[in-house]
Amino acid sequence: MTIAEWCVFGTLMLYLLTIVPIKWIGFRRFDNARPRDPGFYDDPIAARALGAHQNGIEAFPFFAVAVLLAEFRAAPQHLINELAVLFLIVRIAYVFTYLGNRPTLRSILWSIGFAINIGIFFLPAIRGWLPG
Repeated sequence: MTIAEWCVFGTLMLYLLTIVPIKWIGFRRFDNARPRDPGFYDDPIAARALGAHQNGIEAFPFFAVAVLLAEFRAAPQHLINELAVLFLIVRIAYVFTYLGNRPTLRSILWSIGFAINIGIFFLPAIRGWLPG
C-alpha cells in the first residue's frame, strides 16, 4: 500500500475517532438505541465533536476518490503521497480547531484541505507539466 492509501485509512479513522470519545465520556447519557438523539449533543463540546465528525464524513469521499484517481492515472506517486499526508495533517488540525471553537481558523483549514484535494484530483491532468 502507498503512503497516500494509508492516509485515506487515517482520514477514515480520524472522523470515527472524533465522535467515539464523546460517546464514551457521556456513556451514561448516550443511548445507543437512539444514537442521533439531539439532547445528547446539547453540550457544546459534544455538538462541536458531532459537527467535526459529520464534516469528516462529508470530506472523506472526495479525498478517497482523488487519491485513487491520481494513482490509477499514474500521477507522480511522491506528489500524491506528500499531498495526502498534508491533507491528513490539515484535517487533524481542523478537528482540533473545531473542538476548540476556533471558527475562523477552522474555515481556513477547511479551505486548505479542499485545495489539497483539488490538487490531488488534477495531478493526472497536469502531470505532463510537472518536473521529473
